[in-house]
Amino acid sequence: MAHRVSTIRLGVKTRVFHLGDYRRATVGPGQDVPDDYFFVNGEDISDLGDCEISTEALDDASASSVLLRQKILRKCREDIYHFFDKEKGQIAIYDAVNPLAAGRRVLAKEFAKHDVQTLFIESACDDVRIIEENVRSVKISSPDYVGWTSDEAVQHYLARITAKIPHFETMSEPELNYIKMINAGERLSVNNCSFGYLSHRIVFYLLNLHIKSRHTYFARAGNPSKGDSYKLDASLAEQGIDYARKMGDTLIKHREEERQALIDRGGPDAPLKSLTIWTSPRRRTVETAHYLQEKGYRVRQRSQMSQLNPGVCEKMSERRIRLEYPDEVQKHEADPYHHRYPRAESYHDLAVRLEPIILELEREQNDLLIIAHESVLRVLYGYLMACNATDIPTLSFPRNEIIEIIPASYNNQAKRIHIPDLPDEIIPASPEDILIPVAPSGVVSPMNGLGSPMSGTQSPMEGHRSPDTGYTTPKEPGSGTHLLVERALRGV
Repeated sequence: MAHRVSTIRLGVKTRVFHLGDYRRATVGPGQDVPDDYFFVNGEDISDLGDCEISTEALDDASASSVLLRQKILRKCREDIYHFFDKEKGQIAIYDAVNPLAAGRRVLAKEFAKHDVQTLFIESACDDVRIIEENVRSVKISSPDYVGWTSDEAVQHYLARITAKIPHFETMSEPELNYIKMINAGERLSVNNCSFGYLSHRIVFYLLNLHIKSRHTYFARAGNPSKGDSYKLDASLAEQGIDYARKMGDTLIKHREEERQALIDRGGPDAPLKSLTIWTSPRRRTVETAHYLQEKGYRVRQRSQMSQLNPGVCEKMSERRIRLEYPDEVQKHEADPYHHRYPRAESYHDLAVRLEPIILELEREQNDLLIIAHESVLRVLYGYLMACNATDIPTLSFPRNEIIEIIPASYNNQAKRIHIPDLPDEIIPASPEDILIPVAPSGVVSPMNGLGSPMSGTQSPMEGHRSPDTGYTTPKEPGSGTHLLVERALRGV
């Protein structure tokens, strides 16, 4: 959940601070923590920070385990403060279990001293089926269980949950901001003391989540008959119609091969999940979907998915843009995600326009094929793959590939599906399809099997890298507010 919440708002500088990553970095790879490390009392003591440790609180956890947790927690919070104060961060997602009300109150007060508003998110579950499915599909792929058998990992993690349940205090503190999600979205309970705009957006986002797995496919529209123009809504050329047929056949064949491979591995002989197709209302995207629509697939037109508006720079050469708009080019190269040319949209503008699509994407339970202009695919891919926002304008989608996004526990995976026998002249992806210069990033993505184009940041310890799942977008000093999203966990 932490990683999905981190991608809620493109362009808001967000980072996940997962306490488990700090634990693994402190203890060392392949090393085990003390047997009493996950006992609730020890966990609650560390969440109280520098408060005095009482003898009664140590009944379940040894003093050494409590001190170890305090050391790990201190480093995590130092990084959170550094993120807010030095890196101009806006949302920090503190991914940790905070089972007791007293610890949560102290935590909120501590962050308030640093002018950080706290929002707690509790995921509570009493449905045994959901718990076991979640553990098998998510938790056992954690780095904690590398080399474990599936059954051993499930048994161990369920034991960790069982140890916490008798001591867990569900959120009911009237003075704290919190969202309580029950049975994976079956019900939501909200306590709003001082919600701001981002807090309300998080609530709305959580209302749209589900835990059913589905695959998302990205494909570019076929090439138009009268050149690639924003203003001219041209139909497909003959090559574009041929591309649409080959793209459709390739996707149908790939899905059937994936189904058969699952059966061969011992999976159920079940029919394929339904495939829904989304396009923009522009002719070439609609016509690219015609071949699949004639085969009985459902197609929906989404007006928000129209391509990025290039403004006055449409069809201008890079040389001419640099001559006529040198100041704009300098701004664009400094921040290609937020900058907009005269009368144009920025990628951030496009991301805001696509927010209803992102929420609908989260609600969609069928497999989904999105046929769109490259600018739209960049933003949606950036959302699903947790890309750095500054890299979104340079993501590349050659026309001879379908990109498949495969849901995974901690980071989604991207897979290339090759479309054969296309003429070379229609294949290459352009920097932005509108000849506007972009700052070189050195990142070629999407890439086969890549969870995220980002290589990570130095965290949680020197020498240890963990994925930066947020968006590190340049913002003006003092812009926005600091929001810490704190996670409490019960059951799942």
